[in-house]
Amino acid sequence: MASYVSAWIWSERFWLPENVTWADLERSPPGVEYPHARHLTCALPLAVVVFLFRLLFERLVAKPCANILHIQTGVRRQVQPNALLEKFYQSKTSPDHKHLEGLSKQLDWDLRKVQRWFRVRRDQDRPTTETKFCESLWRFTFYSGIFIYAVYNMWHSPWIWDTRQCWYNYPFQPMIQCQYYYYVAELAFYWSLMFSQFTDIQRKDFLIMFIHHLATILLITFSYANNMLRAGALVMCVHDASDIFLEAAKLANYAKYQKLCDAQFVLFTLVFFITRLIIFPFWIIRSVLFESWEIIGPYQAWWVLNGLLLVLQVLHVFWFYLITCIAVKSIFKGKVSKDDRSDIESTTDEEINSNSSKKCK
Repeated sequence: MASYVSAWIWSERFWLPENVTWADLERSPPGVEYPHARHLTCALPLAVVVFLFRLLFERLVAKPCANILHIQTGVRRQVQPNALLEKFYQSKTSPDHKHLEGLSKQLDWDLRKVQRWFRVRRDQDRPTTETKFCESLWRFTFYSGIFIYAVYNMWHSPWIWDTRQCWYNYPFQPMIQCQYYYYVAELAFYWSLMFSQFTDIQRKDFLIMFIHHLATILLITFSYANNMLRAGALVMCVHDASDIFLEAAKLANYAKYQKLCDAQFVLFTLVFFITRLIIFPFWIIRSVLFESWEIIGPYQAWWVLNGLLLVLQVLHVFWFYLITCIAVKSIFKGKVSKDDRSDIESTTDEEINSNSSKKCK
């Protein structure tokens, strides 16, 4: 049964072009190695290492940086202990008017006092500015480091400038060591994000980000398993470029450097538009869709990979819509407005009005 399932999962008809077998890829010339899916098995334990390293980084590097920039954790108001309200809060953090009235009658409290209790209780659970700063500094450090590594190692590769070379002699393209390290590092990082997404600051696009991480993990794994390393490396590099400026804008905002935040946000918008709405669809997706069709022809995994790339592109359009909303608000306010991807803040109308001046979260 196990062998049947394994044969079905690793079907050559699915993964490889016509007339190519796994045995062909196993018989590599002397000194040449082709990628195999088993190489990526180290990514999951490495993801745990990355997550633990992140905790160490936040404690030993990010928090001291926050202290230098005078980013404080802040003192939160504590709610009056109440078993009934706490039990209700665990099931619903933002009760509607009907529930508020019911709780008010049960406790013989004024309605506004019940509203205030839930408002303060929600505020207790919100991440502090220091927590958000530490998270952004970790992501900024990783994206910057991995992007520099990718550009340094791929800059002189001919297939970066002529994407048709991603498909010549495919899938018999030798894997170089830096490609393997790049793939494993990216895959481990995105697996760690899948884990930490449930403990990090939750945002309105939690589900969208979950789909994005899942699609990215599948793309990395698929492209490695059938030796689309060249196209896959281009996809990852393009995605990392804009994330650097997004995290830099957040860091500047948390440190209250508003002009620097605005400048970084402008750079982020430009880089995002160029990399994800121009380079990604018209250079990379075009190559994977049309140039590969012309040179090697389609096969089953080819359709799946292109489908995942198109899913990512739809997400890019959605995110650019959110970015555009922020840009329009900034035109009228003269500064970067609150990020629509910001933390989920279940607030009353009074809170929304009082928080309308928050920026770039």
